[in-house]
Amino acid sequence: MGLHGNIWRPPTDVYETADAMVVRVEIAGMTEGDFTVDLDRRTLAISGRRLDRSGSKIAYQQMEVSFGEFRTEVQLPGAVDQAGVEATYRDGFLIVTLPKAGARRVPVADLTSAKKAG
Repeated sequence: MGLHGNIWRPPTDVYETADAMVVRVEIAGMTEGDFTVDLDRRTLAISGRRLDRSGSKIAYQQMEVSFGEFRTEVQLPGAVDQAGVEATYRDGFLIVTLPKAGARRVPVADLTSAKKAG
């Protein structure tokens, strides 16, 4: 399940609402400060390190939970309002909400009437 060498990729969902793109990463056992969330144009990158805190084990009999460095990248299908991006961590899920960039109407100046007046 590795991405590059020892870096692994947590399960990641991407969905759209009427107002935003939402990225949900399943990554239990973390705290808010354990994540790095970067947005570069239309690429969202989430990375961090999950530590194996159970120090009293002798050997694994079965291992399905990944530890160490992780990274997931999402290519967003549209432009987002970067100033409004929010990330929250709760119940083992990191949720990044990226508001869609609204269309902006550009006013057109009428220079012909300005020339006649001057």
